[in-house]
Amino acid sequence: MRSAVCAPPSQATAEAGAGRDADQLVTDLRDSAAQFAAEYRRMPLAAWKRTVRWTRGQERPAARAADSRLCEVLVHHAELGSGYTPERWPADFAQAMMGRVVASFGAREGAPAMRLHATDTGASYDVGAVGAAVVIHGPERSLLAWLMGRSQGLELAVQGCAVLPKPPFLY
Repeated sequence: MRSAVCAPPSQATAEAGAGRDADQLVTDLRDSAAQFAAEYRRMPLAAWKRTVRWTRGQERPAARAADSRLCEVLVHHAELGSGYTPERWPADFAQAMMGRVVASFGAREGAPAMRLHATDTGASYDVGAVGAAVVIHGPERSLLAWLMGRSQGLELAVQGCAVLPKPPFLY
């Protein structure tokens, strides 16, 4: 399984699909979703509490697999250039992912000090040493897309710095 903060597909996976036409890709997507749903339904209730190891070594309850799958679908769907953008991510997804991404960055040495203020929800998130933090304002989904490397942050406003700091690489 991949990290709950949406690890990118492997290069081999991306290259394997590169030569297929749209109909083949849609068929693969539907087959993959059906296989995931079938395995999800087969999982015994007690097994959801078991600890599993993600590909980067993190240990999580098996129940997090569904969240991880949803994250993969939503984030990578926004990368297809099909009109589905991060602004269309569900609000509960954006809020949950902001918490996870901010916690991931906060646990790292050298993460830039940032105070993130979601102008649409009123939520605030702190990364690093808050006293010297750059304050960044914008819609929650836009903040999340920028932190996840899915946006340049052009719709964000920054205080205390001429330009947006560069967030750490998420994966």
